[in-house]
Amino acid sequence: MKFYNRELELEKLRNMRELSYSDHSRLTVVTGRRRIGKTSLIINSMGDDPFVYLFVGRKNEASLCTSFCKEISSKLNVFMPSINSFQELFLFLLQQGETKKFTLVIDEFQEFFNINPSIYSDIQNYWDQYRKKTNINFIVSGSIYSLMVKIFQNYHEPLFGRADMLLKLNPFSISVLKQIMGDYHPKYTNDDLLALYAFTGGIPKYIELLVDAKALTVKKIIHAICDSDSPFKDEGKHLLIDEFGKHYGTYFSILDAISNGRNTQPEIAASLGDKSIGGQLNKLVDTYEVIKKMRPILSKKGSQTVRYEISDIFLRFWFRYFEGNRTLIEMNQFELVEQIILEDYTTYSGKILEEYFKQQLIESKQFINIGSYWEAKKGSEQNEIDIVALKIEKNKAVAIEVKRQRKEFKPEYFDKKVQHLKNKVLPKYDIEQICLCLDDM
Repeated sequence: MKFYNRELELEKLRNMRELSYSDHSRLTVVTGRRRIGKTSLIINSMGDDPFVYLFVGRKNEASLCTSFCKEISSKLNVFMPSINSFQELFLFLLQQGETKKFTLVIDEFQEFFNINPSIYSDIQNYWDQYRKKTNINFIVSGSIYSLMVKIFQNYHEPLFGRADMLLKLNPFSISVLKQIMGDYHPKYTNDDLLALYAFTGGIPKYIELLVDAKALTVKKIIHAICDSDSPFKDEGKHLLIDEFGKHYGTYFSILDAISNGRNTQPEIAASLGDKSIGGQLNKLVDTYEVIKKMRPILSKKGSQTVRYEISDIFLRFWFRYFEGNRTLIEMNQFELVEQIILEDYTTYSGKILEEYFKQQLIESKQFINIGSYWEAKKGSEQNEIDIVALKIEKNKAVAIEVKRQRKEFKPEYFDKKVQHLKNKVLPKYDIEQICLCLDDM
């Protein structure tokens, strides 16, 4: 699959390179979850310029330095003495930067925590000494987001405040998904587009896997991700165990509960045997950014009307269908998993369609606040509106009901809910009422 999007990020990286070469060294930090395309972005930003690329694998320090020396010698065309510590190697690179202009990329930078944490102090020490008298475009990237934040944004850490630019990559926008579908499956339906969004969350690597497999229809996508050799089946585990560490069990149980519709703290706690989970929920929101707190639109920040939602669209799918059917997967019953997903697709995709339209509204840049509204009524009935969006124009809003098919929309019933919203929350607003469905994608 060809390289898509990232024009703004490419421009920022190229600007930092020019500043590094014309003025003095700069440090750029590129973060984002696994498979988001950090390495591809960095390499594409280089163009034809040579650069030193160091990948921090889980080896001992001496072995890493041996492989690093070969890369440095080749790319900088210099003789490398035998170096067994990263401290010496980094000093050597900075000394080269006194007479050479080059880009240094260190990938999976957070892995130094597992190899030798003192490396961060060594980098800080030498970087402070040499930054102003060298011309190195220094880029580091890492896919364990919580650790990368800790390294560069925790004031107790040695590299706090050293980054000249922090660049966090997000999933592809809806416009890019449409461009990809247009390039590789020109006759796609809106349901095909929705399936691509629902099962990949716009993550570039997952999309590339489906493009390479020529699986871009609803049925082909589901078949491809349920193949016995599919990398999707264990992807959520690989993605999160590195983040959570050895105590991942409770976090997984919380995410499993949320993926199955138990989205309030009492409901989640009950599903875990009334275990105390307040601390874990806060970490999932604030430290790992895997889930988000949802409140009715315009609610006060301290409002107790809270729902939890998995932030990552792919992880919602993975927990619901792969982790939720782990027994079948361990028994290699992939055809049954595929059947379960196919039978549930209409229901599941209807909920994801709400997220699609929220993202579409965000990308339109016509709204100052986008959310949902709900209010528990007596019994189990909810006075709920899928999407409420406040326009840039003063006192104008849109209330949206999302349905896969427009024929399912009941305007009279929706009007009553909107009038309640107006009376209770938006009394001064002119509220437009809309139904959005697959046809509007």
